[in-house]
Amino acid sequence: APTSRLPPGTVADSIVVDTSRHELSLFRGGELLRTYRVSLGRSGPKQREGDRRTPRGRYVIDHHKADSHFHRALHISYPNTADRARARAAGVSPGGAIMIHGLRNGMGWLGRFHRFADWTLGCIAVTNAEIKEIWNAVPDGTSIEVH
Repeated sequence: APTSRLPPGTVADSIVVDTSRHELSLFRGGELLRTYRVSLGRSGPKQREGDRRTPRGRYVIDHHKADSHFHRALHISYPNTADRARARAAGVSPGGAIMIHGLRNGMGWLGRFHRFADWTLGCIAVTNAEIKEIWNAVPDGTSIEVH
């Protein structure tokens, strides 16, 4: 179903991803701005590099990545200190390159149909139109909580 768009110039100060509901929500000063349906990696929290799972925890958007294999991407600061400690204790690499991104370049025609399966390698995926909106509304340094 169609959803309303964010007004131009809207700036979010936090992101919450509810993995059980497959939702990414943007907030400003505690006020909900907009919620997006997302595809994720495999179920369960990320434990190590290559497990194809989406991490859980508190992070920040540390940079916008225009040269992605996907239609725009916002890089998430995974792994954090706790992620690195957990991986070190298990004797594995925590991995990295976790992002909020659009669809793979050339696959934008899939649109909302991408949501029928969790297909990412641990990232959080939205449609190309949605990543454009999120890209414009989310500055570097924005906090993101994934639970």
